[in-house]
Amino acid sequence: MNAIALPTRKDEAWRYSDLDAVATVWPVPAPTRIAVAAGETAHHHLLQDAADGAVAVHDYVVSIADGARCDFHLLNIGGRLGRVTFAVTLGEGAHFELNGAIIGGGEQVLEIVTSVTHALANATSGQTIRSVLANRATGSYLGSINVARGAQKTDAFQSVKAMLLDRTATANAKPELEIYADDVKCAHGATVGELDKAALFYMASRGMDPATAKTLLLKAFVAGVFDDVADEALRDRFEAAAIAKLETLV
Repeated sequence: MNAIALPTRKDEAWRYSDLDAVATVWPVPAPTRIAVAAGETAHHHLLQDAADGAVAVHDYVVSIADGARCDFHLLNIGGRLGRVTFAVTLGEGAHFELNGAIIGGGEQVLEIVTSVTHALANATSGQTIRSVLANRATGSYLGSINVARGAQKTDAFQSVKAMLLDRTATANAKPELEIYADDVKCAHGATVGELDKAALFYMASRGMDPATAKTLLLKAFVAGVFDDVADEALRDRFEAAAIAKLETLV
């Protein structure tokens, strides 16, 4: 059996990754497969909080049958390299929703890579990603929406926003559309910015210390990603992990 070759930066999906870190765990385990049967609804989540210096690679292959729905919540905060990928195929009238946050500091490289294929008509999908990056961390979102011929009435969007706490941090955002049908609604947007200095000044004028002010603003920035987690205990766990990570960055 031939060994699987290590990826290179010529591969778009690996362009911004830490390939030296990848080499230490290559080949990565087989992807986790999620199949949602016709008409069913599935909820999945991942809190990627690997130890400092660890390499965590999680790949998902998701098949959503006609009229089915899959919701996935992701918090990517751990390890030297934290990489999570999704290859999603949607049946007729199916829906996929991804809500994810990346929070990184130090020299971390944290990534979310998605490929969502609308194979049949009337399917919908949404991807909402928020990133907070400090020090020399790199956070990347590379996401493609692929609409097949005949997949009319597709409705899909990608919303990517990143917050840089230091000018030495890096945010990469590459939303991409590949459309072969002519009756679709697809949208994507990406922004990279810094904390609002006017808001920080206002909070300081009310006696709030800088670290608390920054943490509150950052919490508001990412909290909405997990608002629709139905399991209250799970939602609290995600929010607590996000806040704890944010507090290490400010």
